Amino acid sequence: MSRPSRLQRQVLSLYRELLRAGRGKPGAEARVRAEFRQHASLPRSDVLRIEYLYRRGRRQLQLLRSGHATAMGTFVRPRGPREEPGDTATPGTPRKDSDGPESPCEGAGAQETRSDGR
Repeated sequence: MSRPSRLQRQVLSLYRELLRAGRGKPGAEARVRAEFRQHASLPRSDVLRIEYLYRRGRRQLQLLRSGHATAMGTFVRPRGPREEPGDTATPGTPRKDSDGPESPCEGAGAQETRSDGR
């Protein structure tokens, strides 16, 4: 087996540093492991994407090391009802079939203005 390239050494070093930085923060170690596993199948020839992910990881490491980060989480897109094949709505947007308010703020304690101005 050949020697690891400089980029491979940098990525492994980043992985170790991220694990160390996230040691005391809830969810950080699992998130770091999951992120690296997700991108482990990238081909070695895709250097541009690897370098991009490396730079992104460096920024995350700086954030973890700062005193402001107390935990690490993820944003998950909620799964709604499946769209039907003929449906033209954008995936992930709610349907307008219901009679309820369109936004979460509408109808939540807001008073309607009467037609007579009161």
